Amino acid sequence: MATIAQAIAESARQLRGAGVETPSLDAALLLAHTLKQSREYLFARGDEPLPQDAARAFRALTARRASGECVAYLTGKKEFYGLMFTVSPDVLVPQPDTETLVDAALAFLKRLETRPPRVLDLGTGSGAVAITLKYRFPGAEVWASDISEKALSAARANADRLLGPGALRFFRADLFQADGDEALPAFDLIVSNPPYVPSGALAALPKEVRCQPALALDGGPSGLRVIEALVRGARARLAPGGGLLVEAAPSQMGAIRALLSEAGFSGTRVWRDLAGRERVAGASRGVTG
Repeated sequence: MATIAQAIAESARQLRGAGVETPSLDAALLLAHTLKQSREYLFARGDEPLPQDAARAFRALTARRASGECVAYLTGKKEFYGLMFTVSPDVLVPQPDTETLVDAALAFLKRLETRPPRVLDLGTGSGAVAITLKYRFPGAEVWASDISEKALSAARANADRLLGPGALRFFRADLFQADGDEALPAFDLIVSNPPYVPSGALAALPKEVRCQPALALDGGPSGLRVIEALVRGARARLAPGGGLLVEAAPSQMGAIRALLSEAGFSGTRVWRDLAGRERVAGASRGVTG
């Protein structure tokens, strides 16, 4: 019977052979999930034997990870900005790069004189950004939208668990075209992590990314199809002095700055992620016009 440490080492070997970039970490996360324990528990009990039923379940998860399924879908959860979100194949897995969008949004909200500020997270997915903003800035009135009803259901469940029922306002919309009779107010801040991968580049993405919803990834031929429509429509939905923040690829930041300028925004700037790459572009609507 293999020990916990030996099982992790064997799983990591298989994952490394399958081209997984973080084999040891992924193996530990999958075994911690199998045993319903923390990673710290695994390291402290590494010399203990792994029960046969747990070993079988762990081997099955390792095989699925080696085939390209992402850890978050296998475990059903993903940490983001210190909060644990439930995720499924219905939503994009929250990524560390998107924490830059939250940082930029929190900085903008702290400078606003409007109280309570009204925020829209457009294309909320799992709800990670909207929920985190409400958690970190409780005084904000946070709205969240998505075109996918399944994504909205996942986001509502995360919000109810992490914040309590009714803490956020959810609605289904294709960008700013809300379903039904939903009347949208003017927002002080609009944030979005929209689809921005060029259609032709989707096939080259890692397997664990390709298994995520194409609707949340495919940004059209240039990767800017959704972003262009977002920028064009956002200014009319912002209160005077309100801001727009958009996450995208570093290579797209120049084009987005130009789009913001063409749409009449001012004070355009870019925020860098932890790796030093330009990750979020933002600007403000003037207080007049």
